[in-house]
Amino acid sequence: MVSAYITGIGVFLPNEPINNEEIENVLGLVNGKPSRSKSRILKNNGIKSRYYAIDPKTGKQTHNNAQLTAEAVHNLSKDYNLPLEKIECLVCGTSGPDQFIPNHALMVHGELGCPPCEVIATSGVCCAGVTAFKYGYMSVSSGLTKNAVTTGSELVSNALTGIYFQPEIEAKIQDLETKPIIAFEKDFLRWMLSDAAAAVLITDTPRQDGLSLRIDWIDIISFANELDTCMYMGAIKKADGSLQGWREVENPEEVWQESYFALKQDAKLLGENVVSYGIQKGFTQVRDKHNLKPDDITWYLPHYSSEHFKQSLYDELVEIGFHIPFDKWFTNLTYKGNTGSASIFVMLEELMSSGKVERGDKIFCLVPESARFSYAYMHLTAI
Repeated sequence: MVSAYITGIGVFLPNEPINNEEIENVLGLVNGKPSRSKSRILKNNGIKSRYYAIDPKTGKQTHNNAQLTAEAVHNLSKDYNLPLEKIECLVCGTSGPDQFIPNHALMVHGELGCPPCEVIATSGVCCAGVTAFKYGYMSVSSGLTKNAVTTGSELVSNALTGIYFQPEIEAKIQDLETKPIIAFEKDFLRWMLSDAAAAVLITDTPRQDGLSLRIDWIDIISFANELDTCMYMGAIKKADGSLQGWREVENPEEVWQESYFALKQDAKLLGENVVSYGIQKGFTQVRDKHNLKPDDITWYLPHYSSEHFKQSLYDELVEIGFHIPFDKWFTNLTYKGNTGSASIFVMLEELMSSGKVERGDKIFCLVPESARFSYAYMHLTAI
């Protein structure tokens, strides 16, 4: 095994930032009525602005997911003098590809138009960017390639527009005396998620003209054996906690009437488990495995979907005797939004560009994924 290093990060945020007052103007109303839960959710998540691949004037989509991702790779190429023809391995992770087949990474490769190379896609939700990153890291550190470009990207805005939920509203309006509203587990995510892409260059040698990040280790742990599904799409959740996928319905019209393809989240299951499992169970494993000490961490980058979880994350760390003071935390959730699999790299790029990181600094990253409770942990050293 040879050492592998992050030697560049490119980020692409589409269009101008959208503030809280503008969201429904861009995404549209559901059933012609403002959301009843929007204000409460936005107050809890603390997000003040985010980015959508939607033109706010026309309401038309400006980029698809593959295009978003390609823009991030182009920014990486330009900022770090990486000719696209030099890419040996391209690995792309996302929770929302533009189509089922071909896979997302192949579509990105097609957008880039660079020469033939190894191309791999990873799926998931927030951890999809890290699984892509880990594949690239393993490729370089094993000596199979000298470089890899890995990406995390999300395009969710087009699935959160009001028109997306109208068939469900129209199907149920005849059955109810009062006009229906979109179910909370669907409405909840309309105010939580946004669009972005990030591309990471991993090489077998560090930069000679600036800081690099040595990749010390990456651990990914799933607790799907212990917990029910929390976040899902393409299915509905039954009373027993199991999922019924869209291909199991007898009447295809039910797929639209029940909004099978709406992204949904069990907020109660999320709140009860996402932090405790990530710290009490997952983090304690990696802490002991790598003999990690709180004083050794210079920067802590936790990906969380809402400011609501910040204090809980802190309290759980204190409870296990791993106190990381808030002055070591770095996040940009409030002004760049929750961009899922791109988030951790959008944060990392901003931190590295800030001038705050010095040689020898230790960076620890935590990425929880609520889909069925999996967690990614990364440790990096600035050199």
